[in-house]
Amino acid sequence: MSALAYSDAEKGTLEVHSPQLTDPTKGEKKAVDIEVFAVQSLEKDAPVTLPDVAKPPPAPAKSAKKSTPLWVIWVIWYNAYRRFFTVVFVVNFIGIGFAIAGKWPYAARYPGALVLGNLNVAILVRNEIFGRCLYLFVNTFFAKWTPLWFRLACTSTLQHLGGIHSGCAISGVAWIVLMVVHQFKTKYMFNDSILAFGVITSVMLFVTLCAGLPWVRNTHHNVFELNHRFFGWTSLCMTWVYTIVTNAYDTADGKFDHVGRYVVQQQAFWYTVGMSIFIVLPWICTRHVDVDVELPSPKVAVLRFERGMQQGLLARISRSAVKEYHAFGIISEGTHAKHHYLICGVQGDFTKGLVNDPPRKIWTRELKFAGVSNTSTLYKRGIRICTGTGLGAALSTCIQSPYWYLIWIGSDQEKTFGPTISGLIHRHIGPERLLLWDSKVRGGRPPTMKILKEVYDQWQAEVVFITSNYVGNFEIQHGCKEAGIPAFGTLWDFVSDPRLLLLMELRRMRFFSKVSSRIRRGTPCRMPDHPHLVSHPCVFNTMPKVPVPERLEGTGTTRPAE
Repeated sequence: MSALAYSDAEKGTLEVHSPQLTDPTKGEKKAVDIEVFAVQSLEKDAPVTLPDVAKPPPAPAKSAKKSTPLWVIWVIWYNAYRRFFTVVFVVNFIGIGFAIAGKWPYAARYPGALVLGNLNVAILVRNEIFGRCLYLFVNTFFAKWTPLWFRLACTSTLQHLGGIHSGCAISGVAWIVLMVVHQFKTKYMFNDSILAFGVITSVMLFVTLCAGLPWVRNTHHNVFELNHRFFGWTSLCMTWVYTIVTNAYDTADGKFDHVGRYVVQQQAFWYTVGMSIFIVLPWICTRHVDVDVELPSPKVAVLRFERGMQQGLLARISRSAVKEYHAFGIISEGTHAKHHYLICGVQGDFTKGLVNDPPRKIWTRELKFAGVSNTSTLYKRGIRICTGTGLGAALSTCIQSPYWYLIWIGSDQEKTFGPTISGLIHRHIGPERLLLWDSKVRGGRPPTMKILKEVYDQWQAEVVFITSNYVGNFEIQHGCKEAGIPAFGTLWDFVSDPRLLLLMELRRMRFFSKVSSRIRRGTPCRMPDHPHLVSHPCVFNTMPKVPVPERLEGTGTTRPAE
């Protein structure tokens, strides 16, 4: 059965032509020695020089273990997320201290405004529409011309807005607890219903807060999502009731005299309106859409949806309208392409269900949210390194920009991920900016930091984006920080794993990959069509053709070929 055809519409209107270099030795067959060309300069019309033929270096020596400097560990741990959290938390608790001491009259008069103000900011920075607006603003006005340190700061800020979310959420709960305690101290002034709704609202917010703790979120994701969402919605309803009864009650005569216009004029009322809008807006974009599921292997499901997308976006999908949404990176050839794709690695119950019982329709939010890769437009050149299914968050950036270099490390990639993903890579990414490492064929992991440093220098990159598991992300980020390479990786704020002691031991080691003892030792060679990487064993930069999966009639699903 022939491979699926791709129309011009599906490829999108943006035709990406990689800036490949002309090889004067093309067609000459040589066993090892191949002319080595420098990577194309960033300067317009810069001449391409032919340096001397590089001699194959000796086999890589085994690196000695070395402790990671404490400053590297500290800088990466105390990232912008924790710095944002610290600032918000400290400022709010200083204010709470002044309020308790009676030194801040505003806090005593309008405690509800401080509660709802913090909760509004906490919800706003997690709102997908607000996030897309922030990314659009930064990418439109600060791309490429601003100093590199400023662009790096923009990316770091956008990636770590969660620190503001967490800090404001905790502060909001602290303010409402202080407000309710104050009301109980003067309970003779308040109706019992006000005190009751104050306690209920505080409890609902506290449960919502606990459900979002890192340990719960990463260890019991479904518990986190259901409780954080549904207790959050309950908290919103209780906040409405509490706000109305508190402002409607007249402490002077002990009656609910302040109704209608008076309540609407209060700050707390409009804060609650804003909070409700921020929560409801993303759900307006939820739709039940058609999906085609391709199963190139039992380990991966490739989902295909209608519409093309810009690079750097993620999609939330679920089998239910309101439960168990899971985020995956979007692969697309451009905004005018016919389709976009998600790579779903089989890990939990949800992704196993995609393989065992492929859906014909699935719930998703039509307005996608932006990830850190969306800021790739800020940089002149960059590197996107990923492992396994992390390709889903990385591939669009390299497809839609000829100035981004893709390094993909995986096991048996061509069979695991299938012809659709293979075709997307080789139709749009030239061999001069593509490095694929198949650990199954090569016999082990690559010397990651060694390769990354070479590519970073010769590709003249400004930044590295990483998508990997916890160990891979930790390893590469620490290696980049120590080498002075700007890098952004996946955020991991808590890990629950029986191998945690091993990871703590790895913290004391230098974090660059070493060539595995399983890698076949041999004379290093230059890669065909990829001559600028010469100091490590030859790496595969091609993906052999694989049998095209059979498409199941009427289901939009494909099964692996025999």
